[in-house]
Order: sequence, then structure tokens, then C-alpha cells
Amino acid sequence: MNSHDDKPPRPGAGENPWNSARPRSPGAPRPDKRERERLRAAATTGDAAPRRYSDALGGAKSAPPRGGYAGAARSYGASERTDSAAPLPPRPETQQRQEELRLFGINACSAAFAKRPQDLRKAYLTQDRIEQFKPMLAWCVQNKLGYRVVESADLAKLTASQHHEGICLEMRRQAPLGLAQLLAQLPVAPAPAVLVLLDGVGNPHNFGAVLRSAANFGVAGVVLPQGSTLTLSGAACRVAEGGAEIVPLARPSADEDTLALLRGAGFTIAATVPRDGGSLYAQALPARVALVFGAENEGMSADLIAAADRRLTIPGTGSVESLNIAASAAVVFAEHYRQHAAA
Repeated sequence: MNSHDDKPPRPGAGENPWNSARPRSPGAPRPDKRERERLRAAATTGDAAPRRYSDALGGAKSAPPRGGYAGAARSYGASERTDSAAPLPPRPETQQRQEELRLFGINACSAAFAKRPQDLRKAYLTQDRIEQFKPMLAWCVQNKLGYRVVESADLAKLTASQHHEGICLEMRRQAPLGLAQLLAQLPVAPAPAVLVLLDGVGNPHNFGAVLRSAANFGVAGVVLPQGSTLTLSGAACRVAEGGAEIVPLARPSADEDTLALLRGAGFTIAATVPRDGGSLYAQALPARVALVFGAENEGMSADLIAAADRRLTIPGTGSVESLNIAASAAVVFAEHYRQHAAA
């Protein structure tokens, strides 16, 4: 009786990567359905080198993983079983999303490309933006980067926004500085400088508006809390209108004492509160000041207010409880600029 290898090939068998598969070892169990489907998918898509059934059963030494999700799971010591309680590393596309930022809006994209063109990964734009972004498209061609001319509706889906303004860039995300790194970049005391501390702020539009005002009034940096999930998003960058590329972001490391480092660099800690603080316009603001702003609803923590060196309140009619964080920040930045930098 002829063996499997002795049978004449079926029509089209020469293109079948399984035509060289060997029979299972005597008594070896047949791979389960999940393994058979995985092997079949690998053979038909070409995403991984096909393994023989005997290799899958341990009868022969298989080639080392070629990377990808399954290989990454092994390299991190995670179980290969999908029902394992052990955490799996992110899929490549998820990791890519974490490392890249999808920007949209004319000013946000123009500022990002002008400052760091080397971080551009891909561009999408509508037909009517081609002339405006010709230098960027030339850069893409020169550096073999992809770009696509798409419809406005496609950009709306891509950015999850109707405010894309006909342009979207995929840019490599910049990691925040450590607080000590940020302070090292500033002019030394007693030179004027403003830093912003955000406590509990999570709304990307408010974040973007703060960055826009900060850029306009020369704020030296924004400090994010250690445990905060707040980060730059496409929406925040669009609202910032280019300010996200101008104002540095810092996130203190676990071993950095934020308030101690700021005071050591000559900064006064000033908490902005809706009431019971000194009037913003009735006092001279410190030349070097770290302004603390809290979230819309909860405000800043009581401990942080207590730890501040002074409290500032923006006077008004009292018809509403307070300004939102973006408006408050703009008012305070403008007053510090008037006192220390406007001349």
C-alpha cells in the first residue's frame, strides 16, 4: 500500500503548503480543532511558517517563533492558552496606537509637522488641503511615508470628529518629561516662570484649552499627577491649536516629591480656588509660581489646597459659582503676564 507521500499530487497540490506534511506518529492524538484552525490559517495567509502536524505534537523540533502576538506572549512568560489568568502583552496594533497619536485640525497638524517632522508616520487629507500641505506631502514622498487623499466623511470616521478640518496625521507620541528634567530646562531663579499643576482634570477639551492659553502667555510647562491617566489626545491637541507642541508636559516619577522640587527651584505654590482666596488683582503675583487648577466638579483635593503657599480667587459678580478651568487658567496666566512679562 502506498504511503501518503507516494500518492500522485492532486491538481493544484503544488501550491498547497500542506502537501509535504507527514503523517502523525503512531498513537499520537489528533490536534484539537483550535490547533487545526490555527495551522490552516497560517498556511493560507502566510502570516507564519506552516508547521507539520508532527511538529505541533512535539514529534519534531519546530522553528522558533517569528514574532507576532503568540511569540510575544511566550517571550513575556505568559501562558499560550487564551483562557489563562496570566496577563498577555498588547497586540501589535494596540501597542502601535499607544505609541502613536492621531492628530487632526489645521493648526495642530501644522505645528506638529513644523516642530518634529521626523515623528510623522502617515497623513490623510482631503483634496482641498493638498495645496496647503504641499511641503508635508513632499516630505512624505522623500521619506517614503504613506499619505492618502480621502473624503471628508472618511476623515470623520478616522478621527471620530466632525472638526478634523480636512487633515489628519499619525505622529509618534512624545513621552512626558520627568519633573526634574523640566526644571532643568528653565531659567534659574529669580527669573520669572509659570508652571501649571492639574489635579483631577480629565476632560480633553479643557486640557487643550489650557494648553492653548499656556502657549499664548508663555507658561513654561504643565505638570500632570503621577497617577493620572490624563494624556494628550487628538481632541486635546485640536483644541490647543498648536499649543500642545509648544508647552512641555511633565509627569513626576514615583521617587520625585513634586512640591519639594518646585520649592527647591524657587517656585511658590498657588492654589486657585472659587472662594476664600486672596483676590487675583489685589496682590503682586510671585515671579516664579506653580499654579494649581482642579477638576470641574470635584475641584482640587483638600490636602493640596492645604499644602499650597497661597490661595488665589478670581473676583466676579457672583452670578455663577465659578469659571471653568480653561477660562480660569487664561485669566490667571494673563494677569501674571501683565505683571511680569508684558513690558
